Amino acid sequence: MITVCSLQKSFKDIKAIAGLNLEVREGEIFGIVGPDGAGKSTLLRMLSTILLPDEGTISLMGKDIFLDTFHVKEKIAYMPQRFGLYEDLTVEENIFFFGKLFGLRKKEILNKLPGLYNFSNLEPFKNRLAGKLSGGMKQKLGLACCLVHNPELILLDEPTNGVDPVSRREFWKILYDLLADGVTIVVSTAYLDEAERCSRVALMYKGNFIRIGSPGEIKSMTGMALLEILTDDPRRAEEILKGLPGFGGIIRTGKSLRLFVEKKTRDRNLIKTSLHKKNIKVKVIREIIPSLEDTFVEVIAREESAI
Repeated sequence: MITVCSLQKSFKDIKAIAGLNLEVREGEIFGIVGPDGAGKSTLLRMLSTILLPDEGTISLMGKDIFLDTFHVKEKIAYMPQRFGLYEDLTVEENIFFFGKLFGLRKKEILNKLPGLYNFSNLEPFKNRLAGKLSGGMKQKLGLACCLVHNPELILLDEPTNGVDPVSRREFWKILYDLLADGVTIVVSTAYLDEAERCSRVALMYKGNFIRIGSPGEIKSMTGMALLEILTDDPRRAEEILKGLPGFGGIIRTGKSLRLFVEKKTRDRNLIKTSLHKKNIKVKVIREIIPSLEDTFVEVIAREESAI
């Protein structure tokens, strides 16, 4: 569906995208995860033809998207972090407005309304002003406006940021329904649990992808074991372990510590011995399956230590 080659984009002295390569397959949800400033929004704006790259190419189904932008825009829907709904228009008026922008006739929009209302559950609120909707309902309306012209590719920039958990779950159900209809989705997200739901995920850092694969593949890419340590003083234990070589990327979660190690038996014994010497009681040291968040933190920590 999408092929990106050697993409670069700078804003004055800041390199937002640094020689990025990407392939998105037709009919998948491709997730992009990264810290603020990683380049996620810049990439999506270029994929949607809003921004021009300094170098590199972007192809949609084999055609350069910047050679025929009007044809491309008919196939793409882009939903930025703050979607431009008109708050003084009703739900239905917003849908008609965006339908007209894509050249649809009134009859065509009317034919689309039942389907749009069906997935969004917005029909009871069709006469409500968009400005009076909750955050989750605004996101659903934004998506309905994006879908009015039957796009083949949907680009979503952190669509559930600031939305309550129930609305987030409902929004992702809608995305899965769209996926079943053959739509391809590229979504950036700040939530690692959402990234777990994607077909494939790219970890983005300083304008490039440092890992790409299925959530399961990315978790195994560290090549290390994740140990969980339960002690009677996790804060002090963290400080002690940080002073040992190779134990920098420690994650403290409540009363436990998590850290990736290269050699389980050797490092387990080193941890236990080092903490006992400081009179810290070790209750449990066990190997656990890493989450995508654990892996993400470890990979970013490695990238920063390599600079």
